[in-house]
Amino acid sequence: MTNVRRAVRYAALVLITAVFVTPLVWMALTSLKTYDDAQQDPPSWLPNPFSTYGYDQILGNTANPVLRWFLNSMLAASLHTLLVLVTASMAAYALARLRFRGRKMSFALIVGTLFLPPTSLIIPNFVIADQLGWIDTLTVVVVPGAASAFGVFFLRQFFLSIPAELEEAAVLDGANQWEVFTRVLLPLSKPALATLAVLSFLTNWNDFLWPVYVLFSPERLTLPAGLGLLQGAYVTDYPVIMAGAVLASVPVLILFVLAQRHIIQGVSRSGLKG
Repeated sequence: MTNVRRAVRYAALVLITAVFVTPLVWMALTSLKTYDDAQQDPPSWLPNPFSTYGYDQILGNTANPVLRWFLNSMLAASLHTLLVLVTASMAAYALARLRFRGRKMSFALIVGTLFLPPTSLIIPNFVIADQLGWIDTLTVVVVPGAASAFGVFFLRQFFLSIPAELEEAAVLDGANQWEVFTRVLLPLSKPALATLAVLSFLTNWNDFLWPVYVLFSPERLTLPAGLGLLQGAYVTDYPVIMAGAVLASVPVLILFVLAQRHIIQGVSRSGLKG
């Protein structure tokens, strides 16, 4: 019976893996097709012949500087992630460990913002960014959203799972509040910080709607917004679009592979205490 259950579990895992991996394989193979091969009906899995046409188009086209978009996205997502980690960790520590009037109400308000539809904030955020002179600069895709309500909630739950006795021991050794935060809690929170870093990076990297509204110059576009320009009005060049999608997927896959162990630890431990 145990062998049967194990076989069923492995079969389920293989099926789930196939569901998630198949679109990635299709994307990669389509990016290696010629334009005519990609238009065949019915479509074929394997390119015939293998071609770098899609990559030649996106990397050698000066009208659509895909590499510039790629670098813009890398810079914006990295800076955004850093800001999220700084603001969320400090706010989460205050809400988890410090005692002050209105602490529970503040936390409730922060969590309440998670229920607001992101599209409802586009116009007020645009007005504020315009008044600050950030429109059509990378700052406008880095700073807004850096005060992450989800990041505060997630890290607060993780901080609550860390025994308070560790902080008390540090205080007895003469550590102040800042030293307790930076030398005790943050080193113990690497799994949660890594998880939040990956999620924040992905959120900013994949953001399409906000950059489309606030970035106008072709050389300042991020990759998701720029790839939208590759879509023709009447003709869809699938190899070019899929080549751009592959380029956008590589950093995300590498980041997940490097941080997957910390992500699993962070998600599992953040739910130990509510």
